[in-house]
Amino acid sequence: MAYIDEFLERGDARKSIKDKALAKSLLDTADSDLRFISCVEITPDSARKVTANYYDVARSLVEAMAVLNGLKIYKHEGFTAFLRGCGKNYLAEKFDRFRKIRNGIEYFGNNALVEETMQNVRDLKELIAKLRKQLSEELEKAV
Repeated sequence: MAYIDEFLERGDARKSIKDKALAKSLLDTADSDLRFISCVEITPDSARKVTANYYDVARSLVEAMAVLNGLKIYKHEGFTAFLRGCGKNYLAEKFDRFRKIRNGIEYFGNNALVEETMQNVRDLKELIAKLRKQLSEELEKAV
């Protein structure tokens, strides 16, 4: 997990106990959030929040994976580094793409167009499914 070492050194992540119960709780919350946002219609008024909320579900799943590995990560870039450190480069790249989109929305006032959001949601759902599958497999193996 060499990629996460920089975050550990700066204090943007820390080693922690491996917490299966917390990981399961994060998964349950992500599933609940996903059910809710799946019901939200994508309109010009909702597009920004829908995009950000789907990203938050993905982030919760990566956070749960980190918790299962004994890491508490405080910066969103750290989740990308964590995925890379686990050899999940494809997931890391996809996750980081949506992290940047979400940051643009949340911190720089970027707008989200309905068509763009619809494509992003399709891509995010695919990413979420892969992350959820990975997390479920890791939960089964965890003590």
